[in-house]
Amino acid sequence: MSRSNRMQTAAQHFIDQKQFAGIEWQVNVAGRILTHGRAGAANADDSLPIPQDALYRIYSMTKPVVSVLALMLVEAGRLRLYDFLPKFNRAFAKMRVLSPDGTLAPAQRPITVEDLLTHRAGFTYEFITGCHIAPGYDAIALSEDGAVSLDEMMAKLATQPLAFQPGSQFRYSVATDVLAHVIEKATGERLDDLLREHLFEPLQMQDTGFCLDPDQQDRLMPMFGVSNIRDLSPMNPPLEQTLTAIDVAGMYPAANSDFRRGGHGLFSSTSDYLKFATMLLDGKTATGEVMLSRTMLKMMQANRIPEHQLPLKIGLGPLPGYGWGLTGRVMIDTGQAMSLSNNGEFGWSGAAATYFWVDPAEAMVGVIMTQYLGSILPMSEALRTAAYQMLD
Repeated sequence: MSRSNRMQTAAQHFIDQKQFAGIEWQVNVAGRILTHGRAGAANADDSLPIPQDALYRIYSMTKPVVSVLALMLVEAGRLRLYDFLPKFNRAFAKMRVLSPDGTLAPAQRPITVEDLLTHRAGFTYEFITGCHIAPGYDAIALSEDGAVSLDEMMAKLATQPLAFQPGSQFRYSVATDVLAHVIEKATGERLDDLLREHLFEPLQMQDTGFCLDPDQQDRLMPMFGVSNIRDLSPMNPPLEQTLTAIDVAGMYPAANSDFRRGGHGLFSSTSDYLKFATMLLDGKTATGEVMLSRTMLKMMQANRIPEHQLPLKIGLGPLPGYGWGLTGRVMIDTGQAMSLSNNGEFGWSGAAATYFWVDPAEAMVGVIMTQYLGSILPMSEALRTAAYQMLD
C-alpha cells in the first residue's frame, strides 16, 4: 500500500461503512502541506457535496482557543495563574465539596486560574460517567441551555457543590466556561470581542466565531449522531454508528450574537483552525507577529498533573501516556501511548469528532473535521496514525 494516500484511504473506509457523512482534514509539516482532502459528503445520502470552506461546530476545540487567550492576558499582566476565582465573582467565595458518601465540607482553598486551565477546580460535566455531582448539573441543564448568558450560567454553577477539593484531582469539566467568565471580568470586555482582536484577526481566521453571519449559514455542515451524549454508556456502547440527523441548536445556537462560552460554542473551518494550531508551534502568525513568547509556549506545553493524579480519564475513558498542560493534553510517555505519537505532542478534540494535534518534534500540525456527536469509533486516531505513516 502506498504511504502517499494513507489518510485518504483511512477516511474513505469510514465513509464507505456509512459511519460518517463527510470528513475533511489537513496536515502540515514544517509549514508545507503533507496531505489535505475530504471524503464523503455533507449529508447522509451523498447528494450534497462538502462546501468549500465548510464550517463545523468544534465543541471542545473551543477550549484551547480560550485557554490561549487567557495565557496572552497572563503575558500582558492582566491575569495571573494564581489569581483566585472569587476575585472575579464573589458567588464562588464559599464553595462546598460534596463527597460521594453525601457529606458536605467547605472547600479548603479558593479555586485558581491554574485550576481552571488544568481541570482541577472541582467542577464536572453532565455526561461524566460515575461523577456524583453530575446529576445536579443535569437537573439545571447547565451546559445544554444555550439560551442563557455566560453570566447566568455562572450564577447557576455557583449554587452547585464541587466534586472534590480544588487541586486534588483532574476531572474534565465546565472549568473553561468559568475561565471565559474570568476573562470577561478581568478585562471588562466580551469574550468574542477579545478573541476577534487578539487571535482571529491577527491569524486571519475570518470564519471562526460564536455566531454565523447569514452568508455563512449555507456552509455549516449538518450534524449527525446521538441527540443526548449522556445516553452513551462506556460500559454498554451501541453496536453500530448510524447517520441519524440531529438538531443541536438548543445547546449550540448558530445565530445568537449574545451566545458565548469557554468550553464549546465556536464555529470554524479546517483552514482557520489550522492557522491557530500552527501558531502553537512557534507562537507566531504567518507574517511573524509574536502571539505567545517562546517561554510561554514551553510552559504551556509542560505537564501540570502530578503523577498520583494520573492516568487522565474522561469519565471512565483513560488517556494513557498523556498529561495535561495549560491548553490541553500533552504526551509525556510514549511507552504508554496506544497510537502513534511523540513525547510533547499536544492538542485536543471536540464532542462532534473534530480533532487536532501539534507535534513539535516533527513540526507537524493536523486538523480533522466532521460532524458526529458522540462517535464511538477511533476515526481521529486512525487518521492521525495514517498521517504519521506518511512521514516515512
